[in-house]
Amino acid sequence: MKKPVFYKSLGFAFKGLIWMFKNERNFQLEVIALFVNIILIFALKLNHLDSILILLICGFVLVSEILNTAIEKLCDFVEPKFHTKIGIIKDIAAGAVLLATIFAVIVGISIYWNYIF
Repeated sequence: MKKPVFYKSLGFAFKGLIWMFKNERNFQLEVIALFVNIILIFALKLNHLDSILILLICGFVLVSEILNTAIEKLCDFVEPKFHTKIGIIKDIAAGAVLLATIFAVIVGISIYWNYIF
């Protein structure tokens, strides 16, 4: 199979991001959280390193959500009916997002605490 030219590959990637934003509520909420963090970075005048850490952890949560959704869609394609093992796979993927989110909150609190108090 011939690989598509770079700009087409980039288009497919953007198509995936747009699909995520249109169809996945959690992804929408996480994008809103990213924008809130961007506003806080400027409003609280975070230093360069703290800003990078906040943006990285937000990106980590978004990437985790995308991978979770990809795993869930693949599982639904492979086994449309409920199956216990597929359920475990989906739970593990969702657990990864939860863990990323917990760490994001911990990092956010530890960074913003210094600027607010």
